[in-house]
Amino acid sequence: MSNSATPVKPAVLITIIGETVLKDRIVKLLKSHNVSGYTISQVQGEGGHGRRLADLAGYNTNIEIKTIVSLEVSDMILCALKEDQGKHALIAFRHNIEAFY
Repeated sequence: MSNSATPVKPAVLITIIGETVLKDRIVKLLKSHNVSGYTISQVQGEGGHGRRLADLAGYNTNIEIKTIVSLEVSDMILCALKEDQGKHALIAFRHNIEAFY
């Protein structure tokens, strides 16, 4: 896939899973770093903050936000998210990928 004619370039996929109440704050953070797009999904699961059933809208629910950015932008976003980690159920991780966007 390293063919020079390939339309993809190196990038970073960030996945953020957190409480639904964080949605607007996270979207604002992404936009402040000129993120051109993102995907938001309602999710459910269990972790250190207990079960998140997604059974009542806005109550005890989680969202998953995915976006593709550069390595430098991913560093800034992850550092900013770390500040909210102790206050809310929140986890974020990244993968090195190749993408066109």
